[in-house]
Amino acid sequence: MLPLDIKKNSKLQTEESNMTALMEQVLEKAKARGATDVAVSVSYDTGFSVDVRVREVETVSFHEDKGVSLVVYFGHRKGSASSTDTSRDAIASAVNAACDIALVSSEDPCFGLADRELMTKNHPNLDLYHPWQIEPSEAINQALQCEEYALQKDKRITNSDGVNVSTANFHHGYANTHGCFGFLRGSMHSISCSLIAENASGMQRDYDYTVSRVANQLTPLDQLAVRAVDRTVSRLDARKLPTMRVPVIFSSRVSSGLIGSFMGAISGSNLYRKNSFLLDSLGKVVFPEWVNIYERPHLLGALGSAPFDSEGVPTRDNQFVEQGRVAQYVLGSYSARRLGLQTSANADGAHNLTVEPNAGDLNDLIKKMQRGLIITELMGQGVNGLTGDYSRGASGFWVEDGAIQYPVEEFTVAGNLKDMLLGICAIGNDRNPNISTRCGSILIDSMMIGGV
Repeated sequence: MLPLDIKKNSKLQTEESNMTALMEQVLEKAKARGATDVAVSVSYDTGFSVDVRVREVETVSFHEDKGVSLVVYFGHRKGSASSTDTSRDAIASAVNAACDIALVSSEDPCFGLADRELMTKNHPNLDLYHPWQIEPSEAINQALQCEEYALQKDKRITNSDGVNVSTANFHHGYANTHGCFGFLRGSMHSISCSLIAENASGMQRDYDYTVSRVANQLTPLDQLAVRAVDRTVSRLDARKLPTMRVPVIFSSRVSSGLIGSFMGAISGSNLYRKNSFLLDSLGKVVFPEWVNIYERPHLLGALGSAPFDSEGVPTRDNQFVEQGRVAQYVLGSYSARRLGLQTSANADGAHNLTVEPNAGDLNDLIKKMQRGLIITELMGQGVNGLTGDYSRGASGFWVEDGAIQYPVEEFTVAGNLKDMLLGICAIGNDRNPNISTRCGSILIDSMMIGGV
């Protein structure tokens, strides 16, 4: 019998060979139809997920998805198509559809592939692919075990809202007629535990979860269960708040959303459409002078790592905020051309976006704040990208004398993103390891709380 690593490498080579043939087929057919340039993406994703609830198996679902998508250019006219059928006839139909669309489309001088001089066939191995050798029956047992830990931990946990165990592997290929050719292989595994607690005051729900590319780096089941229990029972006896203005901590569970709103405001697609509260902000002060925000796309094994973006442009370290000033916009090729700039290799967003901390963990921020509000959950959209107005439903904890006093719920937190970003007092080092944005809790000096 072949060793596991040899079989894995053999399977990868076969998949890459099949993907290569498929991409070459698309490029050849589109060029034969007269396309001046072509880009093609292929994917092959596999995995399964199990859900248990109250000691019973609810679902076991498998997925095996194949697909191809292509973009063709006839000069500055563009057409696109996709198919989940990768047979020769289906590929021919997709190519013809994309070409037919391009031939009747309007010209746009900014349409086109990323610049030829940016392309390469040599990409770093970022150690993203670690398949989890687990069978569904074992995943079910792990889910049941995690749930049992939680249900036995605290008598106030009266019900389970479910435990999920999932594993996924993805294989993506990209090629274009400017010379780019590359593969991205990765894995993603997760376990989540959602619980319901109850006492005389009512019921509360909360959860915890763990995500990793490497299965043995997931949080152990008993620890995950304990954290889920602690989060859930801590929300019991939640109180209402009066309307007031106070300092606010966005915990690391939600702080990435705040940073995401900023990144959206400096993204090229919003800037050229003039749909941003940060128009013409390059070089301007947006944060306190100690704030630095950057991306590191080549971190080995990290959740947001990628060797190239969705246009095949090799990713690179980028500094978006330097000493509080906007240092660079988030650009793909099209938006860069619309703005008269160069792509930042962010056609599909930033990779391993990192917000540099200047403080310790959440407890340090609580002591610094002394009195105010910790937000652990946000609801609704409530963010206007054009004006920066911010208003969302929330829940969390009230702080007095540098310590958490009690949970709070059913209030809104409001402000304007320009004021909020400038009002950041501290950023913690307690980043959430389960998401690709590497950001800790954020303390803002003052926000309006809408309560009873």
